[in-house]
Amino acid sequence: MKVICVNKKKTILLCMDLVLGILLVWFDQFTKSLAIQHLKGREPYSLIDGVLELQYLENHGAAFGMLQNQKIFLLFVGIIFLLVLLFFLLKMPVNAKFRVVHVLMVCIISGGLGNMLDRFRLDYVVDFISFVLINYPIFNVADIYVVCATIGLFIMFLFVLKEKDLEFLNFKQNRYREM
Repeated sequence: MKVICVNKKKTILLCMDLVLGILLVWFDQFTKSLAIQHLKGREPYSLIDGVLELQYLENHGAAFGMLQNQKIFLLFVGIIFLLVLLFFLLKMPVNAKFRVVHVLMVCIISGGLGNMLDRFRLDYVVDFISFVLINYPIFNVADIYVVCATIGLFIMFLFVLKEKDLEFLNFKQNRYREM
């Protein structure tokens, strides 16, 4: 009976993850379509003069413009990375302590998927948010998901989760438990 209850909870949690992921990818793609529609071929649009502007950029590389024109390699690495994240998401316990981790993992996966969709469809990633104050590279909503969620996971692993909470990642221990 307990196994059925845990499986039902896990199924519900994973369905919620899926719905959140779909919404996040949709929002990322929506903002990029707006950027293409309203910013492509135009001068940057200043939101806060000298601080923040919207500026269309086609990024043919990875983060910070690295690996320019390496579409196949970037898609391959992205798919492997997303599969690893999905594996950990599926293995993660159902308890309340991991709900925030689920959301953060879904944000990272969604950001990766959003940029992979661009790369697959367009051969480049649409970037359009620019912090001109600090001359930061132009980025997009998917990048925000990935960066903020990675920082959140880092904080969770440093200050919230304990070593015993991460036992589900220990393959040897899980194998011995099943025997």
